[in-house]
Amino acid sequence: MAVNAETVSSHSELVQLLDIFPLPIRQGLVRLPNLEALVEVVLDLGRPPEARFPDDFVFLSDTSVTYEDIAHVSSRLSPFGTDNRAGIEQTLHRISAIRNRSGKVVGLTCRVGRAVFGTIDIILDVVRGGKSICLLGPPGVGKTTILRECARVLSEDRKRVVIVDTSNEIGGDGDVPHPGVGHARRMQVADAALQHGVMVEAVENHMPEVVVIDEIGTEMEAMAARTIAERGVQLIGTAHGKTLENLLMNPTLSDLVGGISTVTLSDEEARRRGTRKTVLERKAPPTFDVLIEINDRNRLSIYQNVSDTVDALLRGYQPQPEVRQRMPGGNVAVVQEATPAPAQHKARPALAHGGPKAVPESEFAVALRESEEGEREDHEAHVLVFPYGVSRNKIERAIHNLNVSASIARKWDDADVVLTLKSLERKESEKLKSIASENVPIYSIKTNTTAQVMNALKDIFALPSIDAEEIALREASEAIYKVLLDSKPIELMPQTSYVRRMQHQLAEQHRVMSRSTGMEPNRRVLFFRNDLPYGSGASA
Repeated sequence: MAVNAETVSSHSELVQLLDIFPLPIRQGLVRLPNLEALVEVVLDLGRPPEARFPDDFVFLSDTSVTYEDIAHVSSRLSPFGTDNRAGIEQTLHRISAIRNRSGKVVGLTCRVGRAVFGTIDIILDVVRGGKSICLLGPPGVGKTTILRECARVLSEDRKRVVIVDTSNEIGGDGDVPHPGVGHARRMQVADAALQHGVMVEAVENHMPEVVVIDEIGTEMEAMAARTIAERGVQLIGTAHGKTLENLLMNPTLSDLVGGISTVTLSDEEARRRGTRKTVLERKAPPTFDVLIEINDRNRLSIYQNVSDTVDALLRGYQPQPEVRQRMPGGNVAVVQEATPAPAQHKARPALAHGGPKAVPESEFAVALRESEEGEREDHEAHVLVFPYGVSRNKIERAIHNLNVSASIARKWDDADVVLTLKSLERKESEKLKSIASENVPIYSIKTNTTAQVMNALKDIFALPSIDAEEIALREASEAIYKVLLDSKPIELMPQTSYVRRMQHQLAEQHRVMSRSTGMEPNRRVLFFRNDLPYGSGASA
């Protein structure tokens, strides 16, 4: 690791690892010029032994590994546990077994363990902040090394730290913990399947301020982690995964960052967000307050507020994490400032005419939107509206007045949206229930008028709000044009006397006859050609 740090008894512990191998393999290892960079030794039955390094591997011998070689190594280890892992007393090395169908060991992975001081200088302020932290990264990136150093630093800060050590990988093999964990106490786990119980026991019996746990991997362990965090204990743990989005989409571990649940929105909220009525939202507060993605040994991405980040991801936004990097000289530099998630996200309307996105849309958001909405057309798509109890003529008139790309669907299952009356929706008819079950957005209006339909279409297309007078005059202009073109009378929407007066004035300018009909509050203006038998003059 490119870091100004010292290794705890590194040479003597490496010698202890070499001593477990048969002489030919040991001699091959000693001859390696870069032995200090060794990552692991692999022994597979019938194949040459391998020495693996961060970016390369070499064969240690031309002779294949035999049962005797594997038995020689196994005899110098502690017994293998139920997780097929063993160790060497007072070291951090981990030896993992591969068994055949009858249970006999046919392969060994001998992982070199090192306790390195200074590995958390890059996140020291976060670790000492008292928040629960999840370290996320693929295998071999150094999660356990950082975790061990967190335990050491916090214990030397005179905090009560308890390590739940499943495979003795954090505190080393044997009953006495490795010096690399500082003053932290260590609880061993007899069976990996019981790890969640030991996690809870640590809190109930030993009054820790900090609990350190490696490789949270099951649903029970995720539940135990939530129990610990909700008791006011700082939890520092690791999980396998490359990014926060990977963890969020993992059904077993998504609860660590709050989980995902399906929520049915009200009509008003669905219109406000511009989404279907059924959406995905964060289910609960996250177990971890902070999530750190370990990109490599010298570069980390930090999400300081997991709850806001998850909320943003579920809404289709991609908040940028703070990225820190350890430079060749050992200094830590912030190479990317965090872009926080907006406090209240304005969701992209699924059918809205475009406009720039507030932030880039993530791959996760794309996958989530596709799973939530299916194969949708883009923002300029033609929208099919199915009228349920609403006049088709009024929908057509509203579409024409607003000049939006929409038409009426013949069947509800072909529609992008369904338009109905609130009175029908309250009755919860079987047809509306069937429509809702297919996640087709349902918009309801109070009355069967063109004005109400236009308001619904404005919500569907996320059109900017337009002054009521402007809408009324636009409708009048369109009606005048059609009267002059088709010589057929057209009745406008009900308006106030002031608006009706402006509509009459507009008709006079274009030499079209007009009159007001009906009773308040449904009094409206009628346009017609002066050669038609509707009388003459105008009255508001």
